[in-house]
Amino acid sequence: MDRNDCAIAIDLGGTKLASAIVDRLGKIGYRKKIATLRDEPRATIDQIEQAIRQAGEAAACAGKIGMVVPGIYFSDSGCVWAPNLWGDRKVPLRAELEKRLNMPIVIDSDRAGYVLGEQWMGIASGISDCVYLAVGTGIGAGIISGGHLVRGASDIAGAVGWFALNPERKERYKEVGCWEAESAGPALARHAGTVTAEEAIAAARNGDARAQNALREAARYLGLGIANIVSLLNPGMIILGGGLMQAADLFIDIIRETMEEWAQPVAARQVRIEISALGEDAGLLGAAHLALGI
Repeated sequence: MDRNDCAIAIDLGGTKLASAIVDRLGKIGYRKKIATLRDEPRATIDQIEQAIRQAGEAAACAGKIGMVVPGIYFSDSGCVWAPNLWGDRKVPLRAELEKRLNMPIVIDSDRAGYVLGEQWMGIASGISDCVYLAVGTGIGAGIISGGHLVRGASDIAGAVGWFALNPERKERYKEVGCWEAESAGPALARHAGTVTAEEAIAAARNGDARAQNALREAARYLGLGIANIVSLLNPGMIILGGGLMQAADLFIDIIRETMEEWAQPVAARQVRIEISALGEDAGLLGAAHLALGI
């Protein structure tokens, strides 16, 4: 790769930290993935700094750095609010990394990175109105409308995990929102009686009735939330990604049927619901897209 025509891409997640070198054609060279150090921001920042330096040394890449983060990235201050990592704290991530590295870094939310990656190199190529719905530990949506990334007045657009889909408010909704509490990985595990969502999926595949019922209920809520997105934004495509979508074959039909039942009918007939073509690479490609200014 031309060292001046590539970027260091960082995808910070709740469980993993991925790094890569990506060129302007979307080709990924060097890549590495490690478990994220959580709870203490300084430990996480140390880890990110090391990942950036290792990637730069491995590929002799010039100083373009793009990064996507979970939760909310506040562009004005450069702070990150990521409760799945650091609890209810705003961490001045951009300032700290730029101070350490002595170079600029472009940061955005992971949901923004996912949809940018899919539009650039994935299944949404050429589509000007699309939504990437990430379903894993949490639920978030990256939105491109009229060819433009939608961030909102306070960079919070896409926090769809807070969709109100149940009129009977439960205590856990106060922490993560109704949709996330009913459909994300922890909800699936809780309803299936397992420790993790992965265990729930494995149990469902093995015929466990409780796990299968839990998966169907999560899928029904996913269909309801997607119906609201379809009616509100009239996207050409909704891309489904995140850890839970590794089991999409078990429940994609329920999602589509529920969406069609509840969404505005004309918009429902026009939208395509697809599984991410990029998988875990969506965030890395989105981060590189941001850094390269494509």
